[in-house]
Amino acid sequence: MSFPRTVFMFSGQGSQYRTMGRTLFEADPVFRDELLRLGRMASDLTGKRVLEEMHAGSKADSFDRTLITHPAIFMLEYALARSLAAKGLKPDICLGASLGTFAAAAVAGHLGVEDAMRAVVAQARAFEAACERGGIIAILAPPSLYDEAPFLHTRSELSGINFDKHFAVSCAPPDLAAIEQELKQRAIACQRLDVSYAFHSRWIDPAADAFLADIRDLALAPGAGLVACCAKARTLSHLAPEDFWDAVREPIRFRDTIARLETDGPCRYIDVGPSGTLATFVKYALPASSRSTAHPILTPFGQDTKHLASLLAVMETSAA
Repeated sequence: MSFPRTVFMFSGQGSQYRTMGRTLFEADPVFRDELLRLGRMASDLTGKRVLEEMHAGSKADSFDRTLITHPAIFMLEYALARSLAAKGLKPDICLGASLGTFAAAAVAGHLGVEDAMRAVVAQARAFEAACERGGIIAILAPPSLYDEAPFLHTRSELSGINFDKHFAVSCAPPDLAAIEQELKQRAIACQRLDVSYAFHSRWIDPAADAFLADIRDLALAPGAGLVACCAKARTLSHLAPEDFWDAVREPIRFRDTIARLETDGPCRYIDVGPSGTLATFVKYALPASSRSTAHPILTPFGQDTKHLASLLAVMETSAA
């Protein structure tokens, strides 16, 4: 395989916002057609106008109804990957973080897009039917703080480590404000994610049986493209239905996953998620000696078409 390898990165819950992808939707026919097709598919399965909800209002409006945001994130990521493929840009590895594992698996060829969408909606329905509401707080501090601070490890579960100075915790609603207040008093920056449930923690365990029963017969293709699984911090060439539960239940080991990919040489990390957050995480997770690069496309701050044009120019230059 030639180097650097191309890694598509697919993010999960908390990366979404209203209006995500709207600029590219208006400018890119391939992206628009794919998103419209997926939107019809999602509406048939959920009874909700998912694409319309996604593009309604402003990005400042809350967007956390799981039955809508789950398929919306999948739709956007899969459509963007298809748009990139139409422009000649295809991944050597698909990295899935949490919910993003569905899109990663579909783009890598492990399951069809219709089956992936059905599984995404099944998972959302399982959460809404079985789980109490909860939340996730991203914290800009060394992950060691979690074990050192009783106000964290007695009230929450460590739900992800993104780089050496950034981690996340999941907890029940009564503890969200208390944890935020303690962090504020310690002058530690934090952000509550726009999610409905305490993903990657024991608080979503009640959804496991129903979801796994729904996807027991999921048709998975053996020997498809490599998927870098952030729940396991390694690449997988074969997937099982249980991997899609582990992806949303186990902590997101993004830092460790990037470290594992880096052992095999440099990569071109392309964030195909809604917010560009994983591209930012990569920049902080890479060792100083790395020759890898990270590229966002969509962000809440606009300039999506500019980012895409810049990425394509980089790829064209490297191919020359």
